[in-house]
Amino acid sequence: MSETVTSQDQAEDQTGVEAGAETGRPPEDASRAERSSEDQLVREGDIAGDYLERLLDILDFDGDIDLDVEAGRAVVSVDGGKDLEKLVGARGDVLEALQELTRLAVQQSTGTRNRLMLDVAGWRSQRRSELTDLGRTAAAEAKDTGHLQRLRPMTPFERKIVHDAVAGISGVRSESEGEEPRRRVVVHPTEG
Repeated sequence: MSETVTSQDQAEDQTGVEAGAETGRPPEDASRAERSSEDQLVREGDIAGDYLERLLDILDFDGDIDLDVEAGRAVVSVDGGKDLEKLVGARGDVLEALQELTRLAVQQSTGTRNRLMLDVAGWRSQRRSELTDLGRTAAAEAKDTGHLQRLRPMTPFERKIVHDAVAGISGVRSESEGEEPRRRVVVHPTEG
């Protein structure tokens, strides 16, 4: 099964709502709702931080926990300390599992699903940079050769970054194909 990712899909994935949707509320109510939403995200980050702090204590790992809100989601980073790479694992597999456990801990406390993002030892930010470069390189290759570029299988996090990188380049488009865990990005040249 092949899925084409459009900029609207990406915007909806990023915000969780249809891009450009009107709230239908007066500006002061919208502002209050935004503050409430921001407060909820800060609360999610605090709960996640407490959960991760207890986990680090159990594992006897040192690390500093930083909480932030970016792009409509709580972001928790664990930095410093020795042995943190063990919490990342090969290709981020342990990090993905830890992120899911942290999301479940937050959900159990708040009663609502969340889109919390977890980074450990700067792995996600470094990986984001590598994948952006990969997407741009694949796009340039597809454009120069006129042949599609099929990338190796990636996680949803990785694919989204590549799609975003390709979306900013004219003359190419990207789509995901295959089934998890073998789902991959394919970059196609477009006709001028």
